[in-house]
Amino acid sequence: MSHLLELAIRVAREAGGIARERFHEPRTIRTKTSEIDLVTDVDHALDRLIRERIRAVRAHDALLTEEGGAEAGSSDVRWIVDPLDGTTNYAHTFPHFAISIGVEVEGQRACGVVYDPMRDELFAAEAGKGATLNGRPIRVSEVSELRRALLATGFAYDVHEKRTPNLTYFERFVGRAQAIRRAGSAALDFAYVACGRFDGYWEIHLAPWDVAAGLLLVEEAGGRISDFDAGPAPASGARIVSSNGRIHAAMLEVLAD
Repeated sequence: MSHLLELAIRVAREAGGIARERFHEPRTIRTKTSEIDLVTDVDHALDRLIRERIRAVRAHDALLTEEGGAEAGSSDVRWIVDPLDGTTNYAHTFPHFAISIGVEVEGQRACGVVYDPMRDELFAAEAGKGATLNGRPIRVSEVSELRRALLATGFAYDVHEKRTPNLTYFERFVGRAQAIRRAGSAALDFAYVACGRFDGYWEIHLAPWDVAAGLLLVEEAGGRISDFDAGPAPASGARIVSSNGRIHAAMLEVLAD
């Protein structure tokens, strides 16, 4: 395990422990870009903590976090962090959220961690070395037919302001897949594809911190990631498809109709 992954795991576990301890406490909740785009005092507290812990060890690395924005660095390493992925769930005490930490080296995904503190499940991946759940290797599922697949998706925060194409995609998949789940944490959706709980996941209008760790998890677990046109998966999170690989072509066909 690289020192970068070790640090990511240590920081994710510490942040997750705080999120778990404060889960039932009264909290301050505000909105950001829309009335359903929430941020809590815990989001900000975890963002500060993660930045401080990384900076204490890696002072020259670049940072990009959801709440703190971007900080330039002089090294070839960049940390991309969602301190609390699933804030709406957290604000409503729905216990499905995660800390997501991805690391790039020279612009390439190098390692990633997604930690679910309520289940104490830590998903980790390192480029070329596979993916694990609590230290044990994980692989994507072997489901090969879309009609037998359990899929996941989510909806962007502007869904109240305009009709999103994802409603159309959702309707199409409802008629072709076995079932669809919308649980509210992109990081965990990727992690669940990686360990075989979901067979596929698609979403539009994500952000870099939503996908930085999850994309690598799926790849290293033997899955496939792409954009909607079968091209490289965008680091921006704009249009993402991830799957076990066996149903990927079928998913792309539905999205292209």
